Amino acid sequence: MRAPQDIVIAPLITEKTTNLMADNKYTFIVARDANKIEIKHAIEKLFNVKVLKVNTLPDRGKLRRMGRFQGRQPDRKKAIVTLAPGQKIPVFEGLE
Repeated sequence: MRAPQDIVIAPLITEKTTNLMADNKYTFIVARDANKIEIKHAIEKLFNVKVLKVNTLPDRGKLRRMGRFQGRQPDRKKAIVTLAPGQKIPVFEGLE
């Protein structure tokens, strides 16, 4: 079993994800090969909260140009985690 720090890479904070926090949903960038069960256990262990549901979505990297050269941003995977009522994650505490 992998360490939770290897599965959850970073919290994702955008305008849309801060609006989701009102519904007790938090968004994270996770390892691309992680499944929903691993993500659930990692969030519960890292933040000491009860996770009800995990939704995942792959995010393809966008094409970027620098002059005449073309490249691609790396692919990543996002996870939207729904917590039990009354649960909070302290990383996002000041954003609501």
